[in-house]
Amino acid sequence: MKQQYDKYTADDQEVWRILFNRQIKKMPGAATDEYLAGMKRIKFTAERIPDFDEVNQILKDISGWQLYVVPGLLPNKEFFELMKNRNFCATTWLRKKSQLDYLEEPDMFHDVFGHVPLLTNTDLCNFLVGLSQIALKYIENELAIELVARLYWYTVEFGLIRDKNKLRIYGAGILSSAGETEYSLKSDVPLRIPYNVKEIIRTPYIKDKFQSQYFVIDSFEQLFNSVADIDTCIAEEIKNSLITQ
Repeated sequence: MKQQYDKYTADDQEVWRILFNRQIKKMPGAATDEYLAGMKRIKFTAERIPDFDEVNQILKDISGWQLYVVPGLLPNKEFFELMKNRNFCATTWLRKKSQLDYLEEPDMFHDVFGHVPLLTNTDLCNFLVGLSQIALKYIENELAIELVARLYWYTVEFGLIRDKNKLRIYGAGILSSAGETEYSLKSDVPLRIPYNVKEIIRTPYIKDKFQSQYFVIDSFEQLFNSVADIDTCIAEEIKNSLITQ
């Protein structure tokens, strides 16, 4: 599949402009510095929906990653095979004006605004590759894939980071959400827990409301360095599940 850029309507461009302008104002003091630097390198603007061909040329030069157009959610094996080979799955459809604040499935704004700027970060990119390799190692094991999904959810989608001793956002699910950007950093409701692989894999996630807990990394290097620990912890959980059957 390819992005059919000429199919975007004036309404689509307006939705992108509204969403971009609303979120980009919130990013300074909320998003990690690595995200802000990545946004500058990727050169997204409010004026036009990103052209994937242009984005891919920039990403190729910076990190070797590419946006890979998909119609929606993919089977696990296909998704992780693509990501292992540095292809990041992205949809090309954009929400309607009536859906500015909530979607059941991620659209292009989430995939592109939320994820792409950090595809310029070497440690995060290598973490994605490592996590994909683990998923493929256990692809036939439903428990293992669920545990990988929890790790992806609480890091790449809804992760927080200590950035120069300040709490900042790096998870795309938060970065692309006006409400959760504020909630994740300022609300007294959610727990903010130091990054811990064992605790994450034992914590189910929720999709239809703001998170009740966030896991906080100290650096992207810490995230990448945890890949071996992830593999070990998942192997232990599988072993324990077999013992208790």
